[in-house]
Amino acid sequence: MFMRNGWVPDAPFSLNGTTISECSSYVYLGREVNMMNDLAPELGRRKRAAWGAYKSIEDVVKKTKNIRLRAHLFNTTVLPALTYASETWALRKQDENAVSVIERSIERVMLEMTRLTQVRAGIRSSTLRQQSKIRDAAVYAKSSKIRWAGHVMRLNDHRWTRAVSDWTPRNVKRTTGRPPTRWSDFFTKSFKERYDALRVSQTDRTH
Repeated sequence: MFMRNGWVPDAPFSLNGTTISECSSYVYLGREVNMMNDLAPELGRRKRAAWGAYKSIEDVVKKTKNIRLRAHLFNTTVLPALTYASETWALRKQDENAVSVIERSIERVMLEMTRLTQVRAGIRSSTLRQQSKIRDAAVYAKSSKIRWAGHVMRLNDHRWTRAVSDWTPRNVKRTTGRPPTRWSDFFTKSFKERYDALRVSQTDRTH
């Protein structure tokens, strides 16, 4: 099977006389990919994987009262399942929120609390996080992305991993309107925010 992007002619593809079927998405190395770069289907898979991982430790979590042990079990079992391949994600704000929603739903189950109980008691999600002591999944995903980017930038043996990260298509303009989020946009935004914060800090010191 194969996928095509918008720059490939809409014509049948064959190899040695055999017609190769076309698909809109497929799972590669445990991650669902598509030409629309839509992360929603993959986040649905991550949600199922995270709940499956939690079910594997649920009995132990319910029996132990040791908060740090429960957090350790979550961080080493559920978190990797939820953020698998997050190094390659082009996270939009809505995707980041979706990851947080999945994590908080499992977190409430760990703390034996329902969403309705939380709302009625006026308990903030930040308060639950202080109780559970688990790592923030969205922050973890971003850290994984930064770690992977550093690894790629240190490669100097002409691997495809580095080549496709540096590659800029020639004679191709981005579509009109709001462009899709790129993998590298996260770093551009982070560096700008960091620069602006440092500039404000320096300005405050001079006044």
